[in-house]
Amino acid sequence: MKKNLRIRKHQKVRRKIIGTKDRPRLAVFRSSQHIYAQIIDDSSGKTLASVSDMKASGTKQEKAFKAGKSLAEKTLKLKIKKIVFDRGGFLYTGRIAEFGKGAREGGLEF
Repeated sequence: MKKNLRIRKHQKVRRKIIGTKDRPRLAVFRSSQHIYAQIIDDSSGKTLASVSDMKASGTKQEKAFKAGKSLAEKTLKLKIKKIVFDRGGFLYTGRIAEFGKGAREGGLEF
């Protein structure tokens, strides 16, 4: 039930958010234990960079922050600075917000 509600919210968000070559989409997924993210160019349908917090240590929020920072470093190497943030139907609090904070500190603009 909860999963269906999140998916419906995500579909609503995805109607408005589209990643382009100049400004790709940062899609975030949060499971009960981990957080995963991808930089996606929707016009070509390709994933440009991805990251997860599986190898990081610390609390869940610390791992999410580190993952955001690490994705920002990977993305800046691809010479991409501006992105569109896709929270995946999750509320922008907790680990999702920490991930976004880490990505911003790493140099991404959204």
